Parts: sequence; C-alpha cells; structure tokens
Amino acid sequence: MTILDKIIAHKKKEVAKLRKEVSLESLLKSPQFKRKPISLKKALTKQNSTGIIAEFKRQSPSKGVINSEAEIIKVTQDYLAAGVSAQSILTDNHFFGGSILDLIKAREVNNTAPILRKDFIVDAFQIIEAKAIGADVILLIASCLGAKQLKDFGSLATDLGLEVLYEVHNKSELDKIDLDGKIIGINNRDLKTFEVNLEQSLKVAESIPKNCIKVSESGISDPRIVSGLKEYDFKGFLIGENFMKTNNPGLACKEFINQLNPL
Repeated sequence: MTILDKIIAHKKKEVAKLRKEVSLESLLKSPQFKRKPISLKKALTKQNSTGIIAEFKRQSPSKGVINSEAEIIKVTQDYLAAGVSAQSILTDNHFFGGSILDLIKAREVNNTAPILRKDFIVDAFQIIEAKAIGADVILLIASCLGAKQLKDFGSLATDLGLEVLYEVHNKSELDKIDLDGKIIGINNRDLKTFEVNLEQSLKVAESIPKNCIKVSESGISDPRIVSGLKEYDFKGFLIGENFMKTNNPGLACKEFINQLNPL
C-alpha cells in the first residue's frame, strides 16, 4: 500500500464520519456560501502577476513536521504583502497537520487573493464544505479519482462558483480530464513514492492545450526555476515547503518574489 493509498483510505473514513456529524443544510446556510469566489484564472493571468501560489503547510508524510510554530493569520498577511497571486491551505489534519479552521481564519484577513483548499477530495460533500468555509478553488487529484469523478466533481464545483485546479503527475492522468480551458497543475512529486522530479512539469506540459492555464507544483526552491518555467508558458507556481521550512515564511516568500521582480 502506497502513502497515497493510506491517505485516501483514511480520508474516506473521515468524510463518512463528517457526513454524520455535519448536516448539508448547515453548510448551505454558512455566510461564506453566499460570497462570490475570487478567480484563480484571473489572478494568474493578470498583468504583472507573480504567479506564486504560496502554501501554508505544517507537515507532510515525506518530510514530517515542517513548521509547527507558524500562525495562519500572520503568514496569510505576510504572503499577501509579499505579492502572491494566490494562497494554498492544507486542510487535511491526519497527514498534514492542517484544519478547515486554518482556511476560515485566512479568509477573515484575505479578501483580495484566491484561496485554494488543498485536500484530498473523495466526496462531493467536501466540495460543498469548501464553499462554506470560504475557499475559492478546490484541488482534484487525478491519481486518486476516476474520469467520471473528475468530471462530476468539477461540474459541481463550477455550479457552486468555485474554480478547480486539476492535478496530474503524468500523461495517463492527464488523459482522464476534459482539458478544454482548465487550470492544470503538474505535480513534480509522485504521490505514490513522494519523489520529486522538476522535469515532470516540462514533460507533461507538452500534452496540454494552449487554452489551459499551467501550474507547476512541488520542488520549486529557486526563483530561476520559476523564470525557466515561464519560458514554457507556465502561469502558476505552487510553493509551500520552501517558505514554510523557515522561521518566517512571509519574509522568505517576499525575498523569493523580489528576486523574480528585481527593483
């Protein structure tokens, strides 16, 4: 059993329990359910966008504890001040030490940049929950969903006004998705082994239509990598560990972005 298999098995049990404890009606009545989400597509493609999607991540199965001291509100404010295009927040607790409360708190101080709910979506209930807690974008991971689930979950998200970041690692996962106009994230990390290969972004990008928005995820630790990926028309760059492993994630993010756009 791979790490991903363990995560998905646990997530399905978690969501089944959640469905018994939280009613759909309570989610639909959430004040955030009525707000208009902020567009990730627009944030990544607008003029002078940094393209940086800065992540808040306390731990991971591959690295263990990355940063147990960081405060979500301070990091969010610092990320925004640094000029990120969007924010990604891990809401998985068991494996990543995250919480939906992190996203709720971030939303309280962030009304300008889109927030991606980073989690392992295995049930439509989680998509409705994402809307209710103030997310703008959800992640759908092709390695743990079938083609029909990707289509159905994507349609539900769109109906709710949310955008979708479709995550793939290879061509076979890409083939599960109706690509037309989608935001496609290429994860340089193989979720089955958690090994990282930055060449994966370039390899998979060759098969992505031009009307898609390409995002590179994982393993980006140098502004020069971002500059290189921009040459291949990548618009988004999801970076978490590189910022979170420092004592001051917001400052690390600011210094990274300043190297992208030297004064």
